[in-house]
Amino acid sequence: MSYGVVHQFKGGTKEQYEASIGAVHPSDGSLPAGQVFHAAGPSADGWTIIAVHESKESWEKFRNEILMPRMQEGIPGGFTEPPQETVFDVVNEVGVPASA
Repeated sequence: MSYGVVHQFKGGTKEQYEASIGAVHPSDGSLPAGQVFHAAGPSADGWTIIAVHESKESWEKFRNEILMPRMQEGIPGGFTEPPQETVFDVVNEVGVPASA
């Protein structure tokens, strides 16, 4: 079952997002192994990131082996505070057109 993760960075900016994503995603612009969807943008009080992984296990592997170690090292120009996190089992997925 797919697994969704929503991160809300209060006060976060596009610049912090770009620095952070550059440190934790593959440099060729693809998604990390196990991630099938990624969307991000400004929200009322900061920056929101939504990711869908193939499974809870693939999320935990990415979080434990890539995301958290790099965030704990500190990412120059990246987010400085941990996000508010919401996770959920995805029970329905509808494709997004490539032009969206």
